[in-house]
Amino acid sequence: MKIPSSHTLIAKIFHWGFIILYTYGMVKQLDDLSQLEDAGLLYFEVVFSIIFLLIVIFRYLYMRKYKTFLGASKTVPMAHQYLAKVVHISMYLCLILLPLSGLCIAGLYTLGITRGLMQDFAVGLHEFSASLSYLLIIIHVVGAVYSRMKGEGIWTSMVPVWKEDKSSPHPKVKKLITWENELFKKLENYISSRKN
Repeated sequence: MKIPSSHTLIAKIFHWGFIILYTYGMVKQLDDLSQLEDAGLLYFEVVFSIIFLLIVIFRYLYMRKYKTFLGASKTVPMAHQYLAKVVHISMYLCLILLPLSGLCIAGLYTLGITRGLMQDFAVGLHEFSASLSYLLIIIHVVGAVYSRMKGEGIWTSMVPVWKEDKSSPHPKVKKLITWENELFKKLENYISSRKN
């Protein structure tokens, strides 16, 4: 079976469409829990959270059948593959915790628990998930841009613009690539020596 060199249209729709949904969720977030007194807003928040959660789960189930470095024109070191998987899985966990903690907040609020340990925990988990998702998305975007600079082909497999054709000729990029390859080689040697 031939391995595809580019993501499917469905994968691209999941990827880019979800960015719109995530951005909307972050922009429209509540300023204060007391806003949930508005029954219409509470209902909207619950429905939005459920839809968000279902899309994240469907996206994960669909995307997990593809390699993390789909489209790579060069062999990606195992340590780099592991690091990328950790970032991707962490993003999915955050994106699942966001709506789940939001639903907990709404549920507790509906039960009349507007403050206290349980509500504080749910709000804290929601805020932590949001903050960590920002960080992980930044790491993901920086990694994608760096991969494009390296000319690996991964960018082109998902992004419809600014296609890559070769590695950047800039000396600092070449130096960074060399340093990265040496680092991952040392890491792999260390891991294999620990296994033995």
